[in-house]
Amino acid sequence: MQIFMALIVGLVFGIGLLISGMADPAKVLNFLDLAGNWDPSLALVMGGAILVGVLAFRVAAGRNKSLLGEPMRLPTATNIDRRLVVGGLSFGVGWGLAGYCPGPALVSLVGGGEKPLIFTAALLAGMAIFELLERLPRATGEQRA
Repeated sequence: MQIFMALIVGLVFGIGLLISGMADPAKVLNFLDLAGNWDPSLALVMGGAILVGVLAFRVAAGRNKSLLGEPMRLPTATNIDRRLVVGGLSFGVGWGLAGYCPGPALVSLVGGGEKPLIFTAALLAGMAIFELLERLPRATGEQRA
């Protein structure tokens, strides 16, 4: 049942990315190009996503179990540390350079083409590098989440 629901939710998310234009790198890059050919339409999409997310988290915070009966595990970390800042900056730079973030890149893979394939390969390489770095002993003594 969980796999079926994951497929349905992924399908709805992918359709939403296609309808909103988030899977089109040119539209995303125009949104990020504040000094040039700025297209503010994705701000409405992001605002709607934030609103839905806030409401969903409020509902989820009041529950002990998910709709499928699994224990509810919400993030509890509230600190802003170096790892969060570096990760956010890396995500933003990658998004600004390619016009893709992970979800739209995976949706675009279905349509074929070289760019989403290259982005996805770089994404997987970045994830592999992160995993390797996480396994290295830390010299700073910083706590891991």
